[in-house]
Parts: sequence; structure tokens; C-alpha cells
Amino acid sequence: MRTTTGVTRVLLTTLRGHPRDLVRLAGWSVVEVIPVYVSGRAIALAVDEGFRHGRLEVGLGWLGLLAVAVLAGAIAVRRIYLLLASIVEPFRDELVRRVVAGAVHRAATGDDPPGAVGVARLTRQVEVVRDSFAGMVMVVRGFAFTVTGALLGLLSLNPAVLAFVVPPFAVGLGVFLASLSTLAARQRRLTLADEEVAGAVGALTGGLRDIVAAGGEDRTRASVGARVDAQAAATRALAWLTTVRTFALTVGGWLPVVLLVIGAPWLLRRGASPGSILGALTYILYALQPALQTLVHAVGGSGLQLAINLGRIIETGHTEPALPASARTGPAARTEPECGGPGPDRQGAARRAGHDLELREVTFAYGPHVEPVVEHLDLTVPAGDHLVIVGPSGVGKSTLALLMAGLLSPQSGLVRLGGVPVAALDGAYRVLIPQEAYVFTGTLAENLTYLRPDAPAPDLDAAVELVGSRPLVDRLGGYDAIVAPSALSAGERQLIALTRSYLSPAPIAILDEAACHLDLAAEARAERAFARRPGTLVVIAHRMSSAMRAARILVMDGVSTQLGDHSNLLASSPLYQDLVGHWGTSEPALLAGDPDGVDAVTGPRFVDDPGQVIADGANRQA
Repeated sequence: MRTTTGVTRVLLTTLRGHPRDLVRLAGWSVVEVIPVYVSGRAIALAVDEGFRHGRLEVGLGWLGLLAVAVLAGAIAVRRIYLLLASIVEPFRDELVRRVVAGAVHRAATGDDPPGAVGVARLTRQVEVVRDSFAGMVMVVRGFAFTVTGALLGLLSLNPAVLAFVVPPFAVGLGVFLASLSTLAARQRRLTLADEEVAGAVGALTGGLRDIVAAGGEDRTRASVGARVDAQAAATRALAWLTTVRTFALTVGGWLPVVLLVIGAPWLLRRGASPGSILGALTYILYALQPALQTLVHAVGGSGLQLAINLGRIIETGHTEPALPASARTGPAARTEPECGGPGPDRQGAARRAGHDLELREVTFAYGPHVEPVVEHLDLTVPAGDHLVIVGPSGVGKSTLALLMAGLLSPQSGLVRLGGVPVAALDGAYRVLIPQEAYVFTGTLAENLTYLRPDAPAPDLDAAVELVGSRPLVDRLGGYDAIVAPSALSAGERQLIALTRSYLSPAPIAILDEAACHLDLAAEARAERAFARRPGTLVVIAHRMSSAMRAARILVMDGVSTQLGDHSNLLASSPLYQDLVGHWGTSEPALLAGDPDGVDAVTGPRFVDDPGQVIADGANRQA
């Protein structure tokens, strides 16, 4: 029911977005239906005033008028198709946006289906919905105007004829419309059954030898067979229900003809002319019956496909809710500051706008029956803060980053920016740089300025210098060089992504091991640039040297967390001591000469003896 409501809302919103096109469409539909109205009357008059009295020229004249009306209708059809394109093509663009946004959202949250599935959804479901929507607009519009024209024509011929035509036609139409909800449910059931069979069979293709080797044929046969049986049952249920369409067509399309033929003597005795009877049959056979047949077959076929596929797009797509202007943090709601040059101060703007990032009682788990990754977490990241998150691998650091970025929704609790839930923001409030950096085929400038296309050249140069991308820019041949992602190393792709994100106007930058493929000096330079960039910086640490450069550090140990700076965490957190000790043992060169000049215990200074640093930390602990 919720999916059906969502489909209806999307379609109505699309139509309401084109009021002028709809008015013009209605106008040309009136012209298109002129032949329908003229047909029965022209035939009735041709018979009664012409052919019955031997006046051939009069009869042919009325038929000639019908031919002119048909020509006018053909011209109207051409105009209708042009107007239809102005409604349908923007709708297709919106569908593509939904599918792409959904794919990006799932990729960012780690719930991305195989690439082929996303491509199939984009190419097949979107095109099916676009074509089905266009067909439904044409069919429903044509049915409404055709039936209206035919009934007006019958009324003008002889009002008594309506008693033989309207009741069975209304019954047939009503039976069909009443069956639509059940028909849609069974069609959806069949679609889902098809998907389950395809998924089950696809999952088996790579493991057939292992199944046979492990003796799992019977269990596998039972599992897949159950899905095949469910698919067959859904097919049979849908097939039985399609008989309703035949019944509706018989009652609504053919019963009026039978009743009119049977009642013809009665009508003639009450003053109806032979021409009016023939004209009424024309309206039934060439207007009402074809209109009902087209509606039943189109809505029962393409209409259901439209509902099912659009429902699947809505379910799997992703849209960002509209945000009131007072709460918007995207570029449209503020003047974009310039990186490294004059312009509004991002940090000051963030503070004035209340860009404190708050997590209140946040709990998140990757399933209803698994242990939470984050549980009852309270955390405030003030605007302009530099926070580093550390902890063992798999403890949930990246999950926390996704919660901050609004790409995951907690099962309980709130994630807010300036008091506004991040789920209600448009996404421009933050830039998230993951471990695997994305670079697309295009010029280097297009890649670097993707998040800020209007960045002035001085700002671009400043970002390149500060992040440390200048050698890469020179090696590739300048900003106009064409970038081939496959020709770049993982570290080079990260440099491009870091520079792109540095240029972004977003007041919050989240680095999720975004420099893990860079060497120690390059990582330190990039993080130092982001630390000095106006705004808030959150770093998911790949190396403990990142923690040495932070104002505050959050240590994650399962669902337990501890917040502090380097000195007090070294004194109070055994896990942090272990992480620093392991880092000092495995990376002694860092302690001996960290590019940022950070001592593992006392802060910014160079250390000659890494072992002494660890000893000092142990003494301080004691």
C-alpha cells in the first residue's frame, strides 16, 4: 500500500509540474476527438437524409465531412505527441537522478548491489517506466475524451439509446477498475518471485562443484525448488485473475451491441430512425469498445509494469529531502568562500550558522540480530574542531563517519548539524573522502573543481600547493591534461580527491583513511592543509601520526569510546597506549622525525630516540 501511494504521488507530482503542457494537451485532445463525435452523427445523417431518399450527393457530403474531421484529428495527434515528450522526458531525467543517487548512496554505505544490477535498473526499469508512463498518459487521456465524445454523440442522436449502452459499459469498466489493486498485488508478487529465482540461480552458478562435493544437492534442490514453485504459483494466480479482463470487455464492449440490436424495434416504434440506430452502433463499435479494450489491455499490462517498476525505483532509489531555506547549508544558501584567498571565512560562517555536529544517544547495527557497532554514543564536534578517530580495525570508525555524513541512519538517536537532523540536509554541508578515491575520465581541472566548478585559478593553485599535488599536476601535463583513472596509482587518485575536497565549500570535511596510500610525509602535508582549512575536520586515522596532529581524539573500543587529547588519553586509555606503542614500534622513523614535528608524548617537537618516547609514555602512565 505504501509503495502504491508513493507511485501515485510521484506520478501526480510529475503531472502537476507541467500545468501549461496539460492545458495544451487537453485542448488538442478536444480536436483529436472531433472525428469520434462526428462519426456517428455523420453516418446517421448520411443514411437518413441521403441514402434512404436516393440523394447520393447528400450522403457522400456527410461522409466527406467525416473525412475532414479525421484529418483534423490526425493533425491533433501529431501535436499531442510533441506535448507528451515535454512531460515524459523530464520525468525520465528525474528517474535517472533517483537511480544514480540510490546507487551512490548504497555504494557509500557498503550496501551496493553488483554493478550489473545497477546498470540493469538504470537501463531497463527507467526505460520501461518512461515508456509505460507515456503510454498511460496517452491511453487514459484518449479514453476520457473518446468516451465523452461518444456519449455526447449518442445523446445528440437519441437520448433513449443511452439506456442500452451506459449501464453495461459502466459495469464492465467498474469490474475492471475494482480488480486493479488485486491485479497489481499479484503482478508484484510475480515480479519479486522472478527476482528471487534469478538471484538464487545466479548465486549457485559459481558453486555447483562445491555443492556436489559437499553432498548438498538435495538441500540446494529444495531451496531453489521452493522459489520456483512460488514463482509458478504467482504465475497461475495472475493468469486466473486476467480472466477478469475478458469479462470486463465482454460486458462493457459487446453487451451494449447485443442490447441495442435487441432493442432496435422498440426504439424504432418510438421514433428512432434507422440512421440513428446505425450511428449508435458506430459509436459503440468504433469508439466505446476500442477505447475500453485499449484501456483494459494497457492498464492491465503496461500500467501494472509502470506501477511495479516505478515502485522498485522508489524503494531502491535515494532522494534528499527538501530543506527549508533557513536550515540549508548548501552552496545555494551561502556565499562560497575562496580557498586560500579573500572571501567569507568558512569557519566564522560555520559558527554563525551553528555548524556544531551533534550525535545524541546514537545506536547503529548492521542488522536486527547483530551486536551494535555504535551504541548510545553522545558526541559533539564543535564548528572548526579537528577530531581524529582511532581504534582497532573493524571497530566501527568508518561506520561513525558514515553516520556523521548522513549516509547511514541510526536505529535510535539523532545526528544533527546546528540542531537540524542531517537526514534533512542536502548533503552539501560535508565532504566525505573515502579510502578508495574516485577519479573520472576527463581533464584534471574537471576532476579537481568538481565540487566547486567556479573556483578561481588562484584558489585552485593554492589548493594544489597546500595539499601537495603540484608534482602530480606537473607530471600529468597541467590542468588541461586528460586523466585516465586506470593509469593513476591509488596514491595519485587520493591526491586528486583530497585536492578536490579541499576546494569544496562544505564546512565539514571527513577523511576516512583518505591518505592511506600516500607516504608519511605526503599524508602529513595533506592533513596539515585540511587542519588549516577553515571549517571542521574529522579524520579516521590510518596511522597514529594523525592523532598527534589533532586537537581532540576519540578512541573507539567496541561500543565503548573515550574522548580527550593525546596527553590525557595516553595516561588514561590502555587501548590508546597500545595503539601508540604499536605505532612507535612498527614505525620508529615517524617518531624520530614526524613531518609535522609532533612528539608522541609532549606534542610538537622532533625526537631523537623513539624508544625513549615509549618509555616516557610508560612512566607517565605509572
